[in-house]
Amino acid sequence: MAEAEARLAELKAQGREVPGPEMIKNGEQIAGIRKACKLNSTILDEVAKHIRVGMKTNEIDKIVYEYTVSHGGRPSDLGFMGYPKSCCTSVNDVICHGIPSDYVLKNGDIVNVDLTTELDGYFGDASRMFMMGRVSKEAKDLVNVTRECMRRGIRAAQAWNTVGDIGAAIAPYARKHGYSVMLEYGGHGVGLASWEDPFICHAGRRGEGMVLVPGMVITVEPMINMGTEDYYESGFKNWEVHTADGSLSAQWENTILITENGPEILSE
Repeated sequence: MAEAEARLAELKAQGREVPGPEMIKNGEQIAGIRKACKLNSTILDEVAKHIRVGMKTNEIDKIVYEYTVSHGGRPSDLGFMGYPKSCCTSVNDVICHGIPSDYVLKNGDIVNVDLTTELDGYFGDASRMFMMGRVSKEAKDLVNVTRECMRRGIRAAQAWNTVGDIGAAIAPYARKHGYSVMLEYGGHGVGLASWEDPFICHAGRRGEGMVLVPGMVITVEPMINMGTEDYYESGFKNWEVHTADGSLSAQWENTILITENGPEILSE
Protein backbone atom coordinates (compact mmCIF):
# COMPACT_ATOMS: atom_id res chain seq x y z
CA MET A 1 0.00 0.00 0.00
CA ALA A 2 2.76 2.45 0.90
CA GLU A 3 4.55 1.67 -2.36
CA ALA A 4 1.38 2.35 -4.35
CA GLU A 5 0.79 5.63 -2.51
CA ALA A 6 4.34 6.73 -3.23
CA ARG A 7 3.97 5.89 -6.91
CA LEU A 8 0.67 7.75 -7.06
CA ALA A 9 2.23 10.83 -5.46
CA GLU A 10 5.10 10.71 -7.95
CA LEU A 11 2.71 10.53 -10.91
CA LYS A 12 0.69 13.44 -9.55
CA ALA A 13 3.88 15.49 -9.16
CA GLN A 14 4.62 14.77 -12.83
CA GLY A 15 1.30 16.32 -13.78
CA ARG A 16 -0.44 13.05 -14.60
CA GLU A 17 -4.18 12.70 -14.04
CA VAL A 18 -4.64 10.47 -11.01
CA PRO A 19 -7.72 9.33 -9.07
CA GLY A 20 -8.79 11.06 -5.89
CA PRO A 21 -8.82 9.00 -2.69
CA GLU A 22 -12.62 8.56 -2.97
CA MET A 23 -12.11 6.50 -6.14
CA ILE A 24 -9.85 3.95 -4.42
CA LYS A 25 -11.79 1.37 -2.42
CA ASN A 26 -10.55 -0.27 0.77
CA GLY A 27 -10.82 -3.95 1.63
CA GLU A 28 -14.16 -3.70 3.42
CA GLN A 29 -15.69 -1.74 0.55
CA ILE A 30 -14.35 -4.17 -2.05
CA ALA A 31 -15.87 -7.09 -0.15
CA GLY A 32 -19.26 -5.35 -0.15
CA ILE A 33 -19.01 -4.45 -3.84
CA ARG A 34 -18.08 -8.03 -4.68
CA LYS A 35 -21.28 -9.29 -2.97
CA ALA A 36 -23.41 -6.72 -4.80
CA CYS A 37 -21.86 -7.77 -8.11
CA LYS A 38 -22.53 -11.43 -7.33
CA LEU A 39 -26.22 -10.72 -6.72
CA ASN A 40 -26.36 -8.58 -9.85
CA SER A 41 -24.97 -11.50 -11.87
CA THR A 42 -27.43 -14.00 -10.42
CA ILE A 43 -30.28 -11.66 -11.40
CA LEU A 44 -29.00 -11.68 -14.98
CA ASP A 45 -28.78 -15.47 -14.76
CA GLU A 46 -32.45 -15.49 -13.75
CA VAL A 47 -33.32 -13.29 -16.73
CA ALA A 48 -31.40 -15.69 -18.99
CA LYS A 49 -33.58 -18.59 -17.77
CA HIS A 50 -36.80 -16.88 -18.79
CA ILE A 51 -36.17 -14.45 -21.64
CA ARG A 52 -37.84 -15.65 -24.84
CA VAL A 53 -39.57 -14.67 -28.07
CA GLY A 54 -43.08 -13.45 -27.25
CA MET A 55 -42.09 -11.95 -23.90
CA LYS A 56 -42.80 -8.30 -23.12
CA THR A 57 -39.81 -6.33 -21.93
CA ASN A 58 -41.97 -5.31 -18.95
CA GLU A 59 -41.90 -8.98 -17.94
CA ILE A 60 -38.10 -8.85 -17.82
CA ASP A 61 -38.36 -5.81 -15.57
CA LYS A 62 -40.73 -7.70 -13.26
CA ILE A 63 -38.27 -10.60 -12.97
CA VAL A 64 -35.47 -8.17 -12.10
CA TYR A 65 -37.51 -6.35 -9.46
CA GLU A 66 -38.95 -9.44 -7.76
CA TYR A 67 -35.69 -11.41 -7.73
CA THR A 68 -33.70 -8.44 -6.45
CA VAL A 69 -35.95 -7.57 -3.52
CA SER A 70 -36.52 -11.23 -2.58
CA HIS A 71 -32.74 -11.60 -2.18
CA GLY A 72 -32.29 -8.52 0.01
CA GLY A 73 -31.19 -6.11 -2.70
CA ARG A 74 -32.54 -2.97 -4.31
CA PRO A 75 -32.74 -2.32 -8.07
CA SER A 76 -30.87 0.97 -8.06
CA ASP A 77 -31.98 1.89 -11.58
CA LEU A 78 -35.51 2.35 -10.22
CA GLY A 79 -35.93 6.05 -9.49
CA PHE A 80 -32.36 6.99 -10.46
CA MET A 81 -32.72 10.54 -11.84
CA GLY A 82 -36.38 9.73 -12.38
CA TYR A 83 -35.82 6.50 -14.31
CA PRO A 84 -39.13 4.55 -14.07
CA LYS A 85 -38.02 0.90 -14.21
CA SER A 86 -35.73 -1.61 -12.48
CA CYS A 87 -33.51 -2.36 -15.49
CA CYS A 88 -32.81 -1.25 -19.05
CA THR A 89 -33.91 -3.36 -22.03
CA SER A 90 -32.32 -1.99 -25.21
CA VAL A 91 -33.67 -3.72 -28.32
CA ASN A 92 -32.13 -3.62 -31.82
CA ASP A 93 -31.38 0.06 -32.62
CA VAL A 94 -31.52 1.20 -28.98
CA ILE A 95 -27.94 1.83 -27.89
CA CYS A 96 -28.63 2.08 -24.16
CA HIS A 97 -31.22 2.95 -21.50
CA GLY A 98 -34.13 1.27 -23.26
CA ILE A 99 -37.17 1.48 -20.98
CA PRO A 100 -39.08 -1.78 -20.42
CA SER A 101 -42.56 -1.58 -21.93
CA ASP A 102 -45.25 -3.66 -23.59
CA TYR A 103 -42.90 -4.26 -26.53
CA VAL A 104 -43.02 -7.98 -27.40
CA LEU A 105 -39.66 -9.56 -28.24
CA LYS A 106 -39.66 -10.94 -31.76
CA ASN A 107 -37.75 -13.61 -33.62
CA GLY A 108 -34.47 -12.05 -34.77
CA ASP A 109 -34.33 -9.31 -32.13
CA ILE A 110 -31.19 -8.62 -30.15
CA VAL A 111 -31.67 -7.15 -26.68
CA ASN A 112 -29.32 -5.84 -24.02
CA VAL A 113 -30.44 -6.21 -20.41
CA ASP A 114 -28.55 -3.80 -18.16
CA LEU A 115 -29.03 -3.51 -14.41
CA THR A 116 -27.38 -2.15 -11.30
CA THR A 117 -28.01 -3.69 -7.89
CA GLU A 118 -27.54 -2.20 -4.44
CA LEU A 119 -26.87 -4.61 -1.59
CA ASP A 120 -26.10 -3.36 1.93
CA GLY A 121 -25.07 0.03 0.56
CA TYR A 122 -22.79 -1.29 -2.20
CA PHE A 123 -23.40 -1.44 -5.95
CA GLY A 124 -22.72 -3.89 -8.79
CA ASP A 125 -23.36 -3.23 -12.47
CA ALA A 126 -23.40 -5.45 -15.57
CA SER A 127 -25.26 -6.09 -18.81
CA ARG A 128 -25.61 -8.95 -21.26
CA MET A 129 -26.84 -9.39 -24.81
CA PHE A 130 -29.56 -11.90 -25.66
CA MET A 131 -30.40 -13.09 -29.19
CA MET A 132 -34.03 -14.00 -29.81
CA GLY A 133 -34.74 -17.05 -31.94
CA ARG A 134 -33.19 -17.08 -35.40
CA VAL A 135 -30.90 -14.07 -35.56
CA SER A 136 -29.18 -12.90 -38.74
CA LYS A 137 -25.47 -13.53 -39.22
CA GLU A 138 -24.90 -9.77 -39.25
CA ALA A 139 -26.56 -9.39 -35.85
CA LYS A 140 -24.66 -12.35 -34.38
CA ASP A 141 -21.38 -10.94 -35.63
CA LEU A 142 -22.14 -7.57 -34.02
CA VAL A 143 -23.00 -9.19 -30.68
CA ASN A 144 -19.87 -11.36 -30.73
CA VAL A 145 -17.51 -8.57 -31.78
CA THR A 146 -18.94 -6.31 -29.08
CA ARG A 147 -18.30 -8.97 -26.44
CA GLU A 148 -14.72 -9.30 -27.64
CA CYS A 149 -14.40 -5.49 -27.48
CA MET A 150 -15.37 -5.66 -23.81
CA ARG A 151 -12.88 -8.44 -23.16
CA ARG A 152 -10.08 -6.50 -24.85
CA GLY A 153 -10.95 -3.39 -22.87
CA ILE A 154 -10.85 -5.36 -19.63
CA ARG A 155 -7.47 -6.88 -20.47
CA ALA A 156 -6.11 -3.38 -21.08
CA ALA A 157 -7.27 -2.23 -17.64
CA GLN A 158 -3.99 -3.10 -15.96
CA ALA A 159 -2.77 -1.27 -12.89
CA TRP A 160 -0.78 1.85 -13.84
CA ASN A 161 -2.18 1.85 -17.37
CA THR A 162 -4.63 4.64 -18.20
CA VAL A 163 -8.27 5.03 -19.13
CA GLY A 164 -7.04 5.79 -22.65
CA ASP A 165 -5.54 2.31 -22.87
CA ILE A 166 -9.02 0.81 -22.47
CA GLY A 167 -10.44 2.80 -25.37
CA ALA A 168 -7.35 2.16 -27.47
CA ALA A 169 -7.93 -1.58 -27.09
CA ILE A 170 -11.61 -1.36 -28.05
CA ALA A 171 -12.15 1.15 -30.84
CA PRO A 172 -9.64 -0.14 -33.45
CA TYR A 173 -11.00 -3.68 -33.10
CA ALA A 174 -14.60 -2.52 -33.58
CA ARG A 175 -13.72 -0.26 -36.50
CA LYS A 176 -11.73 -3.04 -38.16
CA HIS A 177 -15.03 -4.89 -38.44
CA GLY A 178 -16.75 -1.87 -39.97
CA TYR A 179 -18.57 -0.77 -36.81
CA SER A 180 -18.68 2.54 -34.96
CA VAL A 181 -18.13 3.21 -31.26
CA MET A 182 -20.41 5.26 -29.03
CA LEU A 183 -18.33 8.07 -27.54
CA GLU A 184 -20.72 10.16 -25.44
CA TYR A 185 -21.87 7.23 -23.32
CA GLY A 186 -19.43 4.82 -21.70
CA GLY A 187 -18.17 3.15 -18.56
CA HIS A 188 -17.70 4.70 -15.15
CA GLY A 189 -16.65 4.18 -11.59
CA VAL A 190 -19.06 2.20 -9.42
CA GLY A 191 -19.28 0.64 -5.99
CA LEU A 192 -20.29 3.21 -3.38
CA ALA A 193 -22.88 4.66 -5.76
CA SER A 194 -24.34 3.41 -9.03
CA TRP A 195 -22.40 6.02 -11.00
CA GLU A 196 -19.05 7.49 -9.96
CA ASP A 197 -16.03 9.06 -11.64
CA PRO A 198 -14.07 8.44 -13.77
CA PHE A 199 -15.84 8.34 -17.12
CA ILE A 200 -14.50 5.47 -19.28
CA CYS A 201 -14.57 6.36 -22.98
CA HIS A 202 -14.35 3.34 -25.27
CA ALA A 203 -12.14 5.11 -27.77
CA GLY A 204 -8.87 6.65 -26.69
CA ARG A 205 -5.10 6.87 -26.96
CA ARG A 206 -2.67 4.71 -25.07
CA GLY A 207 -1.10 6.44 -22.12
CA GLU A 208 -3.64 9.25 -22.00
CA GLY A 209 -6.28 10.01 -19.40
CA MET A 210 -6.53 9.05 -15.76
CA VAL A 211 -4.09 6.49 -14.38
CA LEU A 212 -5.70 3.23 -13.25
CA VAL A 213 -4.70 2.51 -9.65
CA PRO A 214 -5.17 -0.67 -7.58
CA GLY A 215 -8.42 -0.42 -5.64
CA MET A 216 -10.37 1.39 -8.34
CA VAL A 217 -13.64 -0.25 -9.38
CA ILE A 218 -14.95 0.62 -12.86
CA THR A 219 -17.22 -0.69 -15.58
CA VAL A 220 -16.14 -1.56 -19.10
CA GLU A 221 -19.24 -1.46 -21.31
CA PRO A 222 -18.62 -0.72 -25.00
CA MET A 223 -21.64 0.24 -27.09
CA ILE A 224 -20.93 -0.74 -30.69
CA ASN A 225 -23.12 0.25 -33.64
CA MET A 226 -23.42 -1.51 -36.97
CA GLY A 227 -23.81 1.86 -38.70
CA THR A 228 -23.23 5.45 -37.66
CA GLU A 229 -22.07 6.59 -34.24
CA ASP A 230 -24.65 9.39 -34.43
CA TYR A 231 -27.64 9.02 -32.14
CA TYR A 232 -30.84 10.59 -30.90
CA GLU A 233 -32.67 10.42 -27.57
CA SER A 234 -36.34 9.65 -27.04
CA GLY A 235 -38.85 8.19 -24.59
CA PHE A 236 -39.47 9.19 -20.98
CA LYS A 237 -37.29 12.21 -20.20
CA ASN A 238 -35.22 11.31 -23.30
CA TRP A 239 -33.70 8.29 -21.54
CA GLU A 240 -33.62 6.00 -24.58
CA VAL A 241 -30.64 6.42 -26.92
CA HIS A 242 -31.10 5.20 -30.51
CA THR A 243 -28.79 4.94 -33.52
CA ALA A 244 -29.55 7.85 -35.85
CA ASP A 245 -29.70 5.58 -38.91
CA GLY A 246 -31.75 2.80 -37.33
CA SER A 247 -28.87 0.34 -37.44
CA LEU A 248 -28.37 -2.35 -34.81
CA SER A 249 -26.38 -1.67 -31.64
CA ALA A 250 -24.93 -4.04 -29.04
CA GLN A 251 -23.41 -3.68 -25.58
CA TRP A 252 -21.74 -5.92 -23.00
CA GLU A 253 -20.71 -4.76 -19.55
CA ASN A 254 -18.76 -5.99 -16.55
CA THR A 255 -17.66 -4.39 -13.30
CA ILE A 256 -13.94 -4.86 -12.66
CA LEU A 257 -11.50 -4.25 -9.83
CA ILE A 258 -8.05 -2.90 -10.68
CA THR A 259 -5.38 -4.96 -8.90
CA GLU A 260 -1.61 -5.25 -9.10
CA ASN A 261 -2.14 -8.73 -10.57
CA GLY A 262 -4.44 -7.62 -13.35
CA PRO A 263 -8.13 -6.70 -13.61
CA GLU A 264 -10.51 -8.86 -11.59
CA ILE A 265 -13.98 -9.28 -13.05
CA LEU A 266 -16.46 -8.93 -10.20
CA SER A 267 -19.68 -9.35 -12.16
CA GLU A 268 -19.38 -12.79 -13.77
